[in-house]
Amino acid sequence: MTSQTNIRLSLPSKGRLQDDSMSFLAETGLSVQKLNPRQYQARISALPELTVLFQRPGDIVVSVRDGSVDFGITGIDVLEERRGDNGEIIVLHDALGFGHCALTLAVPESWGEVRTVEALKAHAATLSRPLRVATKFPVLTERFLAQKNIPHTLIAAEGTLETAPTIGYADIISDLVSSGQTLQDNRLRALQDGVIQASQSALIANRKALETNPAALEMARRLLEYIEAHMRAKENLLVIANMRGEGPEAIAHKLFTQTSLGGLQGPTISPIVTRETNQGWHSVTIVVRRDHLPQAVGELRQIGGSGIIVSPVTYIFEEEPPRYTAMLAELKK
Repeated sequence: MTSQTNIRLSLPSKGRLQDDSMSFLAETGLSVQKLNPRQYQARISALPELTVLFQRPGDIVVSVRDGSVDFGITGIDVLEERRGDNGEIIVLHDALGFGHCALTLAVPESWGEVRTVEALKAHAATLSRPLRVATKFPVLTERFLAQKNIPHTLIAAEGTLETAPTIGYADIISDLVSSGQTLQDNRLRALQDGVIQASQSALIANRKALETNPAALEMARRLLEYIEAHMRAKENLLVIANMRGEGPEAIAHKLFTQTSLGGLQGPTISPIVTRETNQGWHSVTIVVRRDHLPQAVGELRQIGGSGIIVSPVTYIFEEEPPRYTAMLAELKK
């Protein structure tokens, strides 16, 4: 485990997952600055106590599991494949919103009617040997096929899996699928119910670090504070409008008759000082869900709103991040 003062976060070391992780953290206000492009180390100015390292996604899971790093961002797929059964990994946030894919069974298109796991099982029964399955995820694949009672032999593969059925060293594959285009290019078809593990990026932590190191526990709170506040903000917009009314209570009553104008706890309503007296103008500020914006603008106009301004929201902070509360509950188990 790392020392009390040296808190470490591992990020993916290359490819799209690294780019998406860096972009995500930058959006949350946690921009990562590499100390040297050739070194696998960086820092985050907003969190000077934190050292950022770069590793392969699978190695991130192992490092967090054995305590050599305290936190990591990696995929749910490799997490479930390599987390082990010692309970040393706690998932702080399981839906960071990028890195979407799914570990899926895929068969050759030439296998006609084999489109479901049940059809695969029936087809496997016609073979004189166990079904040969090429995969880089033996733990998850073994568990899935065993649950489905499909006789099989797993074939480890480090290179491109999609060519395995064509070459002939495997019958089907268990591989990560995002768009599915690579499968089509290699004349493979994902089974309709063949998803073994849905995946996206997650924030994970070492349990012992959180239990024994107050600095790590505080860092978990700060990371979740930034992430949760930003992710909630992305779903919302700040809307400001001018409205006439006898007073804040009367205007609030109008707003509450509509379905999209409630705000977080309620609207903020302030008098507007105009050149002419007794105009009764007020400024109304509310937070509106991004997908409800057209409806909200229409409702504001219906009740007399004008001069409507819409702005993005960077953060919406709760009293305490819900996932931090969930983490504390998990640590008590």
